[in-house]
Order: sequence, then structure tokens, then C-alpha cells
Amino acid sequence: MDKQEALNLIATHGYNVGYGAKKHFATYDIVEKAPGAISFASIAFGILSLKYFDQSLESHVSVFLTLFGVISLYVSFYLPNKDKYKTSGTDLTKLFSKLHISYLRIGSDECNINDELNNVEKLMDGFYESSIEKQILFSDWYAHYKFFVQMQIDWIDEQKGFGLIKDKIPKSFQFLVFCIICLVLYEFAFDDLMQIINITNS
Repeated sequence: MDKQEALNLIATHGYNVGYGAKKHFATYDIVEKAPGAISFASIAFGILSLKYFDQSLESHVSVFLTLFGVISLYVSFYLPNKDKYKTSGTDLTKLFSKLHISYLRIGSDECNINDELNNVEKLMDGFYESSIEKQILFSDWYAHYKFFVQMQIDWIDEQKGFGLIKDKIPKSFQFLVFCIICLVLYEFAFDDLMQIINITNS
């Protein structure tokens, strides 16, 4: 393996490890902050519903309060292990920094590439051992923000050439936006069609 291939390989590992670290921190942040946010939202929504209560809105109030309860229940499943996600995120961040050092070493002219790649392989073994497979819902979206905005990834971008649509915006978020746009366009088209039908019938 030549130097350029080695650099590209380490950058790929750096992306996997760095993104993995931020995903663990994202799960920890969501589990840590969500209960308080849900409690505040439930109380605020309850107070507002008392002041502006309307019989026609009763079903909507029930739906929102039930939704808050379901979200709280879902988040509670992760509470007993939340510190494990923080610990794993910290361990993976350390591995990320070590991969960066290996990247810089291989970039120099004095490095033995094979020896350094053996060291990188050991670092990746640590990555697989420290990673937690089960992550909370929407941790992917939050991890994208944490990785591409908060983390120093210039050395990875040198090799991978990240694009906004291709890499920086989660595919699931793009799909959701696409579905919302289609739904809005459908509603407008349906309203226009009904107006045409009404005009024709009249």
C-alpha cells in the first residue's frame, strides 16, 4: 500500500471513529436533556390548554400529552446506561486523536507505513470494542451536526472531500423533507382541483 492509499484509509477510519464518538455523545445528550425538556413542554402545554381550552381542541390536547408520555417512556429505556454512552464517546474521541497522529506520521517522509498501519489496526480494534450498537432515535441527525460543525475534521476532508448534500445532511432527513414537500404540493394540488370541480359544477 502506498502513502496516498494509506492516508485515504486512515481518513476513512477517522470518519467512522469520529462520527461514532459524536453519535454516542448525541445519544447521551438526548437522554440527559430530553426528560427535562419533555416535562417543561408538558407543563407549559397543560397551562396553556387551561387558559385557552376549547372543546374542539380537546382531542388535540390528549394526543399531544399522550405523545409526550410515549417519548418519555422511550427515553427512559436508555437512562440506566446513559453514562456508558458518555464513556464510550470519550474513548472514541481519544482514538480519533490517535488516528489523526497516525495520519500526520504517514504524511511525513520518515514513517514506516506498514508499522503505522499495524498501529492503526490496533486502534480500530479498540473502536469496535468501545462502540455501543444501540443508539437512540435521531442520534444520527444530531451526530451529523456534532461531527461536521463541532469537530476538527480538515484532515479527513482532505481525503474524502465531503459534500453538503452527499455527506453533511443525513439521508433520512433529506427523505423526510422530500415527503413533507410532496405532501404540501399534494394538498395545494388537491385544493386547486376541488375548486375547479366546484366551479365546473356550479
